Amino acid sequence: MASASGSSVRVRFCPSPTGNPHVGLVRTALFNWAFAKHHGGTLVFRIEDTDAARDSEESYNQLLDSMRWLGFDWDEGPEVGGPYAPYRQSQRMDLYRDVAQKLLDRGHAYHCYCSQEELDTRREAARAAGKPSGYDGHCRELTAAQVEEYKAQGREAIVRFRMPDEPITFTDLVRGEITYLPENVPDYGIVRANGAPLYTLVNPVDDALMEITHVLRGEDLLSSTPRQIALYKALIELGVAKEIPAFGHLPYVMGEGNKKLSKRDPQSSLNLYRERGFLPEGLLNYLSLLGWSLSADQDVFSIDEMVAAFDVTDVNPNPARFDLKKCEAINADHIRMLDVKDFAERCRPWLQAPHAPWAPEDFDEAKWQAIAPHAQTRLKVLSEITDNVDFLFLPEPVFDEASWNKAMKEGSDALLRTARENLEAADWASAESLKEAVLAAGEAHGLKLGKAQAPVRVAVTGRTVGLPLFESLEVLGKEKSLARVDAALARLGG
Repeated sequence: MASASGSSVRVRFCPSPTGNPHVGLVRTALFNWAFAKHHGGTLVFRIEDTDAARDSEESYNQLLDSMRWLGFDWDEGPEVGGPYAPYRQSQRMDLYRDVAQKLLDRGHAYHCYCSQEELDTRREAARAAGKPSGYDGHCRELTAAQVEEYKAQGREAIVRFRMPDEPITFTDLVRGEITYLPENVPDYGIVRANGAPLYTLVNPVDDALMEITHVLRGEDLLSSTPRQIALYKALIELGVAKEIPAFGHLPYVMGEGNKKLSKRDPQSSLNLYRERGFLPEGLLNYLSLLGWSLSADQDVFSIDEMVAAFDVTDVNPNPARFDLKKCEAINADHIRMLDVKDFAERCRPWLQAPHAPWAPEDFDEAKWQAIAPHAQTRLKVLSEITDNVDFLFLPEPVFDEASWNKAMKEGSDALLRTARENLEAADWASAESLKEAVLAAGEAHGLKLGKAQAPVRVAVTGRTVGLPLFESLEVLGKEKSLARVDAALARLGG
């Protein structure tokens, strides 16, 4: 089998364009991409779109858009081309038919005329007898007369691959040596009765023709590996393949209740993370931790650091649980690592329609640039910026009634009057001066700063939590800030 050495490494990422991309798929793409980059090898991006009933052009375009957003570049594939084009399976059907015929001609495959009802009956009988319930080889050695009889009955045949009657052993890059006994890997279908090739044929044939050296894929495909190894040996004999690739099966990503994260789980959708404002860097950092680690004491790192250190043999075979809170925390670290100008630009989509609740003409670029460094330290995801800065661009703050009731306790009106007097005399070019004004107001009423600033914060921003208060007051400005304190006093008086 292949070994990881230098530019000889060729890996592939081959999703089906069905529905929205999910984080398990992204983790697989990431590990393949990082493995190729680490070894100076080649990443082949291939589209497995042979299922016309489920595949769609919309999903295909989403896949390409998602790969670009994540920062993955591919060496061969759609929009890039390459020596093994085309890279969409729907455009490679003649190749599969040709290989299937060669397998039939050389006795590596045969026609199977068993009906689904017959298969089900024999499987049930095998289970009842405590035997393996896979295909029993009924059509393996049909005579010409039997074939003619089946044809006369109007039966249609699928094509089955003939598995060898011997154990198959291989060394998984993640799991070590694995052996499958022949009774557990029966002959399997590679072409439907209508002539359409199945995944079991097209996937390894493409890997062979594209000279893939390492197949890194999900654990759910582990049981198909002995089939593919047997098929590879036949393809080598036919001159279609040069070698058997090395296989590495990545651990399951688990969701709630320790169940495998599926496409149906809301938290699995990549689009969800894009819409919430996760950084590609933060999301990929977290996904890399689902089965791998840079070191025992470092969870936050750049994609370049990951590529430099990544080796698939270091992947842990045990299932990895997706923890949204940890994902958010790592994303927050990556937000803080951005240059402030970069941060300000990445927030831009959430400062505009349809996300922003203020009119476009009320947005003030100078205020945004002034508040951005303070906002950068507070966000877990970029979409949180809208609620954090709305007080700057709305004519009036949006009051959260629970926050109002929590902050405006008995005596708050007196505190606000004192705070207003002190703020009137403060230096509004200095956040520290504004802090001293509110601190003095609190002391005058027997309150520490935390309790004293709560009514001021709610009066000006509408919320009990948010960006640093005194920097917010400075950016909003004296006139608007004091007007909002006056409005809060009037409301309390009412």
